[in-house]
Amino acid sequence: MARAPLLQLNEISLTFGGDPVFDGLSLVVQPGDRVALVGRNGSGKSTLMKVMAGLVEADRGDVIAGPGVSVGYMEQDPDLSGYETLGDFAAATLEPSEMYKVERAGEGLKFDPERAVATASGGERRRAALARLMAEEPALMLLDEPTNHLDIEAIRWLEGELKSTRTAFVIISHDRAFLRELTRATLWIDRGMVKRQEKGFGAFEAWRDAVWEEEDTQRHKLNRKIKAEARWAVEGISARRKRNQGRVRALQELRAERASQIGRQGAAAMALEAGPKSGRKVIEAVGISKRYGDKVILQNFDLKVQRGDRIALVGPNGVGKTTLLNMLIGREEPDEGTVTLGTNLALALFDQARAQLDENMTLWESLTGDPDMRVSGKADQVLVRGTPKHVVGYLKEFLFDEGQARAPVRSLSGGEKARLLLAKIMARESNLLVLDEPTNDLDVETLDLLQELLGQYDGTVILVSHDRDFLDRVAATTIAMEGDGRATIYAGGWTDYLSQRGQDDFVDSVSETKKPAVAKAEPKKPGKKGLSFTEKHRLAGLPAEIARLEAEIGKLEGLLADADLFTREPVKFKKATQALVERQEKLAASEEEWLLLEERAAG
Repeated sequence: MARAPLLQLNEISLTFGGDPVFDGLSLVVQPGDRVALVGRNGSGKSTLMKVMAGLVEADRGDVIAGPGVSVGYMEQDPDLSGYETLGDFAAATLEPSEMYKVERAGEGLKFDPERAVATASGGERRRAALARLMAEEPALMLLDEPTNHLDIEAIRWLEGELKSTRTAFVIISHDRAFLRELTRATLWIDRGMVKRQEKGFGAFEAWRDAVWEEEDTQRHKLNRKIKAEARWAVEGISARRKRNQGRVRALQELRAERASQIGRQGAAAMALEAGPKSGRKVIEAVGISKRYGDKVILQNFDLKVQRGDRIALVGPNGVGKTTLLNMLIGREEPDEGTVTLGTNLALALFDQARAQLDENMTLWESLTGDPDMRVSGKADQVLVRGTPKHVVGYLKEFLFDEGQARAPVRSLSGGEKARLLLAKIMARESNLLVLDEPTNDLDVETLDLLQELLGQYDGTVILVSHDRDFLDRVAATTIAMEGDGRATIYAGGWTDYLSQRGQDDFVDSVSETKKPAVAKAEPKKPGKKGLSFTEKHRLAGLPAEIARLEAEIGKLEGLLADADLFTREPVKFKKATQALVERQEKLAASEEEWLLLEERAAG
């Protein structure tokens, strides 16, 4: 016997003063569903979830919950007004005997129920809202970006809870590893329509690409048919007038069909361009330590950052990742030790708090008011990597439409704010890119493009992230901050880090017995066999570096194979030639270093 749906949306239409967000949208959520809700930033994912939760009323259509079905919704910006503490909010709908549920969720999500709402951060408020939803145990959970502001330890706890629950849920998330682990079906919002596939998020990208390829094929066939019919209309014989008029009407219908097709939103035209090359040594930290009162952030830590490195900082929230990041770039002084910055550094910073964005400014003002982007005497232009561009044209490269240019920054979604900050950062040339939680709220396509740009970026990257998939795709070195001042360097990304630790979860890392503050490089004694820690780390990272250089050389050789490039774009030809020589020299040096270290490792 078929079970009744938990939730049904029938012919939903919704407009916010302009083009319809949805028109004639229908969907069903069944008992036991574990659904990923995906789509581009601004496609209406959060709006649809609010419609499903009954918080936004559609212009037309019906939202029908099954008999006795409770629907719980965790929004991105929960309203905690009227509550003294986070615990008061989280337990507001529970009986006193059920308080243990909030305490358990609080431990897993790492929020303090006693924290006053007035002093709580946005992340703490979101964790309290998530704890409340988990404790309520509704028949259907609607989760809007639940992993934002969670560290990897808490994300893994939440994964375990959602895996074991019998409750149905729909999730919006930028965290691909999280979605792959949990979902069995995918709802895809695309140009105001919702498509469903009975496969989890792991199959989404192949499905999306197949749908788009089929659309392109059908559009191409339709265009060819229109051209053929239009040619007939001009050149056709005037005899048999009645049949000819029928073909004219058919041609008009074909053109109307083509006009009604909604074009896909293209990918953001983001670009990263390294400025003048920095020195070979970018940052050197020797014996640095930091504490706040009784809390030890870092103790006796050494690090050498070379030009071109891709370094990720990982660890639980509050362990000191951003503090270490700020010490490395000179924004904060260590209590002990020294940090030496290399020569000719041009820094671009993506800060976790989005402090570079003024919520009350318009997008236009946010760009034209930036001293690094201002074009003297041109109120409608911004300087983008040395070239003036119209401010609206540049905003369009980051998927903002003309109507948004005069809108306040506070009206943007989280993903749109992240794109605006990327627009400000990418307008300037840099050779040291520092990214503190860059992946929050970005859609899958923008994340893909950002990862590709970082792979091609001819500079140094230091990042903080809790996105395991992003770490695996970008990082060549991982610094794990494990509490009590301990920080250890590992080769590779997140999965490599777990493999080297011999564990499949991050949860155990903070409860292990204390380890040395850091494994330091030991001076090589004459005649001593084997490698020091630093040399082992370097040996492990060299194959990835060699592969990256080989890929870059291949791209440059392909570019220079264009026989007309020198005549057409002499500046580009010169830059590409210089870059090719530099990478060939780097490759030769890296291969020689690898051979030397391999021989020494073999004894």
